[in-house]
Amino acid sequence: MLKWLLGRGKAPLPAGAQDCFQLGSDLAQRGRLDEAIVLLRRAVELEPLNAAAHHNLGSALRDRGERPAALGAYREAARIEPAFAEAHYGIGLMLVEERNYDEALASLLRAIKLSPRLAEARFQAGNAHMGLGNWQAALAEFKAAIEARPDYAEARWARAMSHLPAVYAAGVDPAERRRAFAAELKSLRKWFAASKRPDAFLAVGVHQPFYLAYQESPNRELLAEYGELCAEQMGRWQSRAGLAPPAKRARSKPPPGSGGKPRIGIVSAHIYEHSVWVALVRGWVERLAERAELHVFHLGSGGDAETAFARKRAAQFHAGLRPFDQWAGLIHAAGLDLVIYPEIGMDATTAKLASMRLAPVQAASWGHPETTGLPTIDYYLSAEGLEPPDAQANYTEKLIALPNLGCSLSAGKEEAGRFSGLELRKDELLLVCPGTAFKYAPQHDRVLAEIARRVPSSRLVFFRSRPEPLAEKLRERLRDSFRRADVDFERRVVFIPWQPAGAFRALLRRADLYLDTIGFSGFNSAVHALECGLPIVACEGRFLRGRLASGPLRRLGLDELVAPSAEAYVELAAALAADPGRRQALRRRIESSCERLFRDAAPLDALEDFVTAVT
Repeated sequence: MLKWLLGRGKAPLPAGAQDCFQLGSDLAQRGRLDEAIVLLRRAVELEPLNAAAHHNLGSALRDRGERPAALGAYREAARIEPAFAEAHYGIGLMLVEERNYDEALASLLRAIKLSPRLAEARFQAGNAHMGLGNWQAALAEFKAAIEARPDYAEARWARAMSHLPAVYAAGVDPAERRRAFAAELKSLRKWFAASKRPDAFLAVGVHQPFYLAYQESPNRELLAEYGELCAEQMGRWQSRAGLAPPAKRARSKPPPGSGGKPRIGIVSAHIYEHSVWVALVRGWVERLAERAELHVFHLGSGGDAETAFARKRAAQFHAGLRPFDQWAGLIHAAGLDLVIYPEIGMDATTAKLASMRLAPVQAASWGHPETTGLPTIDYYLSAEGLEPPDAQANYTEKLIALPNLGCSLSAGKEEAGRFSGLELRKDELLLVCPGTAFKYAPQHDRVLAEIARRVPSSRLVFFRSRPEPLAEKLRERLRDSFRRADVDFERRVVFIPWQPAGAFRALLRRADLYLDTIGFSGFNSAVHALECGLPIVACEGRFLRGRLASGPLRRLGLDELVAPSAEAYVELAAALAADPGRRQALRRRIESSCERLFRDAAPLDALEDFVTAVT
């Protein structure tokens, strides 16, 4: 056994199953995953009914990022030993990561029944409940996890963030939930200040106040408090890890081989065909690759043709599943002048990295259209055409409003497709409501019901985004609102499956109007609608996040489609629905002007000027 260990896998494997199991388990604990997996696989070959060996193999595979194989190993451990609580927990953990929340919860509840004080199973059950939209059940499981392990920092963090539901059921007051979150955040900061746990930083990013942005209220104060907490925890880790905050390097002495170009890093989990990439990052990569030494850090798994596009253009491209500490080391070692995070708020690893100072200048952008609150982020890259006049007051960062829409878009791909789940009726008007369930705030349900009442020939088309329980909560809330407006909900509203790109475009071409969500509008979907010539009804919000459709409309000179209030939004939708000639004229105007949305060099020129100024 010692000979194999010293030979780092080159000597013959230990002969006995137990030796392979013990050594493999020990190496896995020390992070030597390749060797551990070889030994643990040998252990289960020699002793196929060793449930513990299958379980530990699953854990090692999980840590190496091989999720399907890890799930298979956990399932085998549970099959061999049905009362093995940790095996059921492992299954649930893998399924939570796949967002298969229903099956995950079943496995986690089995683990909890077998071992009620298994804190990790309680924590993941809370995550599964949150994924299913049941925030009350999530709070109960996080509380149980804390009771089982009072120093469980991740559970305390998750419990605070989970006071903000994804979709509000009827009778739940968003303002009350906001107050509860604010109180929990203060309590969380006090606990972390008193906690002596050196690994408390692991909590950062496990849950984020993502759903706070879907309340049309100023969030700067709350997010600044949240951001301070994140930066405190990650700053302590960074100091212990020996990653000193980089100083701005003298531009007069560029490093050898750089050609005097600034070193720019883009850090994102979305370097693939994703809304953040399409709206923002693709154009940046195309321009910055020409003018800077571009380093791209793709934190996500997998890739596609767009990933290959970025890889080809970057001077350095890093990808693959890595723990955050390895990513932090890579970014710090790159000696960057500027690092840009296209979004902060959607990905756990991004949240940890952005909470540290890994480059002398750091910026965020509107992949998640909200201030980060992080003292480690210096600038927020937004757009003149998307921000209100007093926008700086909404940000902890210094706001940089790039010209027009702030980005250089490429026209969408024309994909053939047929939409499904919708049986067309003769002479009805299709009003597309494209937002995910959590974009629909309860106070605006009456707007949709009133439009349906005012346009009796209309049918409102919503989408069943995953997880479906969120869409079901929205459906029930809307049903109640339509009942109070005396409108036949079942006849006038349909929820269809989430559509592939080609099918979604086919629906947009067939539809009569696009009703943008109020308070948190859509950008990519609005652009798709305009590419298809579909008139949009938008209500311009108070913040960036509520102006993502009105911005493109104003860019095309279609200011008359931007309503100043919810009441005006109803009037505009009803007037357009009643006037087919006006809709047809709007289609012609959209089709003739739509090119203005694409290949806009002005934002990239301004981005280049920004890079020159700050590096």
